[in-house]
Amino acid sequence: MVRRWLPRRLLHGEEATLVEHLDELRTRLIVVLIALIPAFLVAFVFHEQIMEWLTGPLPNNKKLVTLGVTEPFTTSVKVSLIAGLALALPVVLWQVWAFFAPAVEPHFQRVVLVFVVIATTLFATGVVFMYYVVLPRALDFLTSYDDDIYNIQIRASYYYNFAALTLLAGGLAFLMPIFVLGLVRLRVLTSGRLRSNRRIAYVLLLVFAILLPTVDPVSLAFEVVPLLLLFELSIWMSVLMERRWRRGWDEEFAEAGLQ
Repeated sequence: MVRRWLPRRLLHGEEATLVEHLDELRTRLIVVLIALIPAFLVAFVFHEQIMEWLTGPLPNNKKLVTLGVTEPFTTSVKVSLIAGLALALPVVLWQVWAFFAPAVEPHFQRVVLVFVVIATTLFATGVVFMYYVVLPRALDFLTSYDDDIYNIQIRASYYYNFAALTLLAGGLAFLMPIFVLGLVRLRVLTSGRLRSNRRIAYVLLLVFAILLPTVDPVSLAFEVVPLLLLFELSIWMSVLMERRWRRGWDEEFAEAGLQ
């Protein structure tokens, strides 16, 4: 019964019209939204614990204030939505993979669970890194900057949005190796192209780090360094995996030549 409502995954090499692809995409987006609802409800039930956890990196001498009647409620809803997205990440990754699965061979589709587990682990690693390394230093700098001039008061809604989005962005940034490997597997990128465009990639990663909520130079350095290391890791992983995948590509070209 449940399987009937789930989107059908196309087979490798199966042809489909644009309308069928769009219909499948719509269905998978609905599945993602359905997964987000219980994840949001769970996060909302525990929103007090989540918000207490988010205030951990805040300096001890700083207190949060609210400036509106509805601000405590709307803030908890926003934080619960972001936390729900993090909880539903495995489902989101699974649906993304299932949409692109027809582009790869069936034997590679069997390892999707491993990649989802690795991606979830990388995401969690990114969140932990941002929480324990980046956020404390960023908040210490930002909440004490020119404090002899200003009466610095931290609005709760701004702080929780800042902290939650920083953690979410850091977790997504740590998914870079999976994302790069996926593009290499789909032949959009090659390891050679990645190596030859290192400088461009470094500039793009620097821009990405600047766009993150943390804006001080200390936090920027802590963000850029792991991104560069992850990019280099992505290159060497692509080199190793490309050697294995090239055999299958050569077989495909040979079969196409025979036909």
